[in-house]
Amino acid sequence: MSESSDSTPATEDSTVIRWLLEDDQPVAQYYTLIDLLGRTGDDPEVRSARSRIARAGWAYDQLRSQGSKGFWEAHEPKNVGEWVNFLYFPTFRATNWRALVLSDFGLDATNPRIKKIAELIFEYKLRRSSPFNFFHEEACISANTARMMTRFGYADDIRVRKLYDWLLEDPRENGGWNCSQDTPGTLDVWEPLAAFAALPKAKRSPKMERAISKGAEFYLDRKLFQEGRPYAPWLRLHYPNHYFYDILIGLDVLTDLGFGGDRRLRPALKILMEKRRRDGTWLMDRSHPDLGPGTTIHPDKNKIRPLVIEEPGRPSKWITLKALRVRKRVEDAG
Repeated sequence: MSESSDSTPATEDSTVIRWLLEDDQPVAQYYTLIDLLGRTGDDPEVRSARSRIARAGWAYDQLRSQGSKGFWEAHEPKNVGEWVNFLYFPTFRATNWRALVLSDFGLDATNPRIKKIAELIFEYKLRRSSPFNFFHEEACISANTARMMTRFGYADDIRVRKLYDWLLEDPRENGGWNCSQDTPGTLDVWEPLAAFAALPKAKRSPKMERAISKGAEFYLDRKLFQEGRPYAPWLRLHYPNHYFYDILIGLDVLTDLGFGGDRRLRPALKILMEKRRRDGTWLMDRSHPDLGPGTTIHPDKNKIRPLVIEEPGRPSKWITLKALRVRKRVEDAG
């Protein structure tokens, strides 16, 4: 691969598309066919790629280490203390984090392994009688779970709808959300908007649409990255994102929600396109936790083992796919 460049010849797009359509990563192949080439679900190539997602590549790499009962932890909880942490720790490598990735990759509960994960989430984190449920948790946790379970096929389940109800109660006066109570919204709490984006438009209530509009305005007013002092991690590209924000997340969510034509996206789009290499690809810049100076969210970050899907510092099929998808939505919005 060649060095980076501010300009990319249009002829490179076809080369990149061929790269994304290679058989080694059926997830990238599937979403390229659907999102970039406009194929439908009944297309033979689309069906073939989707059928292979759980059997090869990134999703398979996660599923092959899943335990027979559906989780990745060493054992089920034996006491109240373990019950609270079950599915969530160790950070980034426990069931919750891997399930978020698998939901991004298009798997749902028609797959028995995914159904087992969903049953664990319902039992341990969405049991309404439990004092440890996610129904009034931090917005980032509740929204991540809502997005995951919606993608797994449970959008109509009353417990998942209850998560959305909580997100509608929790936005701040300035239009954003925050993972800390009694504080203004902030750009790095993107998960509620992403949860609403995962919900089919036909299933969104008028109250949800108002929350989406207000939340989108919160991001657009700040041009997706202009909040407080410049924060370098927001300008780097990552995956998995877990609960961290960057400009590609902001662009992906807002264009998915239909705001691709808003001129206020242009500063973030300019940064994204400047990161494109001459060969048409984008790099995976870092693995999380990628933290700027003064951040205390993970004081023990050196002890955390990142969940690595693609190697940082190298051309990334997932990042390239998402960036091209953003660009297409913006172009389609005119």
